[in-house]
Amino acid sequence: MMRVAVVHDYFANLGGSDTVARALYDLFPYADLYTLLVYARNRDAEVLRGLKLHTSFLQRLPFANRTHQLFLPLMPLAVETFDLRGYDLILSSSHTVAHGIIPPPNARHICYCHTPMRYAWDMEQQYLAELPALTRLLMRAVMHRLRTWDVTAAARVDDFIANSNFVARRIQKYYRRAATVIPPPVDTNFYALQNQARQEYYLVAGRLTGYKRIDLAIEAFRTLDQKLVVIGEGPERKRLERRASANVTFLGASSREILREQFAQCRALIFPGLEDFGIVPLEAQATGCPVIAYGAGGVLDTVRDGETGVLFGEQSVDALRAAVIKFETMSFDAHRLRAQAEGFSRQQFDARINRFIQAKLTIRNHD
Repeated sequence: MMRVAVVHDYFANLGGSDTVARALYDLFPYADLYTLLVYARNRDAEVLRGLKLHTSFLQRLPFANRTHQLFLPLMPLAVETFDLRGYDLILSSSHTVAHGIIPPPNARHICYCHTPMRYAWDMEQQYLAELPALTRLLMRAVMHRLRTWDVTAAARVDDFIANSNFVARRIQKYYRRAATVIPPPVDTNFYALQNQARQEYYLVAGRLTGYKRIDLAIEAFRTLDQKLVVIGEGPERKRLERRASANVTFLGASSREILREQFAQCRALIFPGLEDFGIVPLEAQATGCPVIAYGAGGVLDTVRDGETGVLFGEQSVDALRAAVIKFETMSFDAHRLRAQAEGFSRQQFDARINRFIQAKLTIRNHD
């Protein structure tokens, strides 16, 4: 039997990349899964249930059960210490360093790349700006070394898969490698059409961090005669609450069940950030909820302007406000929205990944 290893960066703030790692593992349930570390709060999470899990030496360091950012300079070393001798196929799920494993000579290494490491490339300045001055100077040197390592590590990958056309272009730019686009899976069984009436409010959902640009929605709704509901937690919450007007309500972190209910009831999902892919707009569309989104990044693969939502071309308060006003004059078919999401279902993901892997293994066997 072919021996398979799945390598994932870490299971920290659980999200779409962790779901992909689990989906890759489920394709080969006899596989082993390697990861740098797992937060203590995630040990019983469904995404980790039943895994044959191997962690790196980082797991044994102080604070590794609740933080991972501290260990960024050590991550390249940690991922290179995994002993992958004897495996025939290695599937890495990478947004940081998982693609940098050292594969045995006869193994096929296929990387599902969520994004080239954003800390080290296009989000470096934003990341450094949030650090104290002394730490910032040190981390500039670290980032330089990380970029050099990152390009070298990319050469160890036989085949790249990108989660969106946006990421495929970034892989080409930074690694000079081609990538096949296979979108991540959406749980269209859970996020299904709901028999509920639409209410008079809009929704923002996601982790409350700066790059999500939820501040644009907060400011836009200051002058709109509409209500806005914000779901999520994060370091930006207090600042956003201070800036919010009376028509904005914060619900905090919510369960998937509550999120599904909110998708089914709101007028539309507001999605103002630039994302590599962005699973939330598809989860919304699966329930029949249209999307108002910044028209860049991964959302260009998932939202059809005028058919399943409204895209605005500038990441600004005025552009978002104009998009909401335009949306108010339009109507959308819930079944058309659902059909768009079904093109990204787990079944579609499994079929695409299987075809890709089988084709690459056939090439290897012929070689």
